[in-house]
Amino acid sequence: MRINDILKKKRTFSFEVFPPNPENSNIQDIYNTLDALQQFRPDFISVTFKASGDFSQNTIDLACYIQHHIAAEPLVHLTCGALDEHDVDALAAKMQTEGLENVLALRGDKPANFEGDYLKHFKHSTELMDHLRQQYDFCLAGACYPEGHIESESIREDIATLKLKQDMGAQFLITQLFYDNNFYYRLVRVARQMGITIPIIPGIMPLTSAVMFNKIKNMAGATIPFELRVLIDRFRDDKQAMYEIGISYAVHQILDLLANGADGIHIYTMNNARVAEEIYRRIQNVIEKELR
Repeated sequence: MRINDILKKKRTFSFEVFPPNPENSNIQDIYNTLDALQQFRPDFISVTFKASGDFSQNTIDLACYIQHHIAAEPLVHLTCGALDEHDVDALAAKMQTEGLENVLALRGDKPANFEGDYLKHFKHSTELMDHLRQQYDFCLAGACYPEGHIESESIREDIATLKLKQDMGAQFLITQLFYDNNFYYRLVRVARQMGITIPIIPGIMPLTSAVMFNKIKNMAGATIPFELRVLIDRFRDDKQAMYEIGISYAVHQILDLLANGADGIHIYTMNNARVAEEIYRRIQNVIEKELR
């Protein structure tokens, strides 16, 4: 089923997973994670795609596993920065053959160790969307940034790009992680003012360890609210406390988002079904009422 058809009927509840590196991970672990996530009845599960294009078949394999074994729709990430038109067409043809209908079209940022020309053909995700829209019949999704993309000079400039994504065929958007819900509310408010009508689903990543906190600071650039930063500074060396803080804060974010009419909830699981289970257990009644 196409995810946009689900969104016409209800707000969605969904997860993101990533294919483990087959060189240092057991592939069975991710299948076990997906089996565990199924009990929470997600509407869809997105599968990431390495920005370098390596192991792209693993993304498709996981999406196929979701399609055939999990009661959820797969959403295939397609990151085009390292790919040329031939590469994209080969992957799109595989998806069509497997009956995969939903694609999150991304440019992706150049990996630190990537050698050669990163933007081989598609300079922006909108170009990828336009190509897929003209050549294939996918339900297309796009990414958005509550605090604005780092390459945009202003939030309005960034949202103008989102409007272009909608014009190029995007049927819903999923946000990058954020920890201050006010950024999401601003994004939605300005997007609606600028003519964006498609659903904008907030993406939540529970901040459950000091290591994850450092990565978020260095990579995502998300603002950490003062009240959360105080807790992290106080308990960063206590793994159990950090886990509880991360889960509790994510629960607080989700409850606030649902109460204020967010188009759904998308949880970045980091392949950890236990995190999803803990969040679901704490707010199961709210999820059942708001998202079913």
